[in-house]
Amino acid sequence: MADVTEDRLLDMRGFQCPIPVVKTNLAIKEMEPGQVLKVLATDRGAISDFPAWAEDTGNELVSTGEDDGVLVFWIRKGEG
Repeated sequence: MADVTEDRLLDMRGFQCPIPVVKTNLAIKEMEPGQVLKVLATDRGAISDFPAWAEDTGNELVSTGEDDGVLVFWIRKGEG
């Protein structure tokens, strides 16, 4: 997605649930509110895991996509 610039990249390709969400949670805690984390994942479960996690944690799932079999998620850290 061209109009979203990430502040940090987290490569979770090859990891299965729940590791991508666990590592994303740890990474986003180290970031400032409003910053964007780009996550790469290959576990198809992430398609439902990340929206649910974002809603539960008050972070914003800005966009999702897929590039050559790799799932891409842009997550903006919430204020909380």
